[in-house]
Order: sequence, then structure tokens, then C-alpha cells
Amino acid sequence: MKTKGELEDQISRALTQWEKEYLGRGPLSVKTDILRNMVIVQLRGILTPAEKVLCETKEGMLSIKRIRADLIESGSEQLKQMIYTLTGKQVTSMHTDISTKTGERMIVFLLQEPIDIQG
Repeated sequence: MKTKGELEDQISRALTQWEKEYLGRGPLSVKTDILRNMVIVQLRGILTPAEKVLCETKEGMLSIKRIRADLIESGSEQLKQMIYTLTGKQVTSMHTDISTKTGERMIVFLLQEPIDIQG
């Protein structure tokens, strides 16, 4: 039986690995929190130097947000399967956004039911 902290760490590691394999580079840091039926993941340091320069204009910022959202959406089934494999719970929806100011992405997975796990 895994503890909550161990499961959160496993999810963080798996997401980092997915980002490296699917997107070509991983975040600088990942923090996962499990709360009731939500898996909340914060990824820091995900923008490339070129993307940071593009984000200096509104048009560039919107372009980066759109492209990054499309990339995550194209891999959403893999992500949902990864969460199911680690938690044993079906993902009913996934929500994500990126901050072009801080270079952070948040991903929230809503699960069919809460995860019963000890802290």
C-alpha cells in the first residue's frame, strides 16, 4: 500500500518522463498534490528560451499558449492512462493551462472517485 506522498511522487516522476519523451524536454520541477478526486500537478520551468522571447509580445504569448495546449491535448489519452495506471481510478476530465509569465503549467485531473490513501 502506497502512501499519499509516494503516489504523488510517482505521478510527478511519470509526468516528467512523459514530457521528456513526448515533448522533447522535461520541466525543471514538478509538484503533485492529491485532493479528494483531484490530482493537481504543477510543472515549473517548461518554456524554452525561444518561447520566452516569443512571449514578450501578445501575439507570441497567445501562439505559445495555443501550441502548448494543442500538444498536451494530443497526448491527453496517454496522460489519462498514466493516471489510471498509477491510481486505479478513471480520469473523467483533464484541465490545463500555462502561464507565459512564470513558465508554469498546471494540470488538473478529475477522477471518477476519490483516492482512498493515507497521508
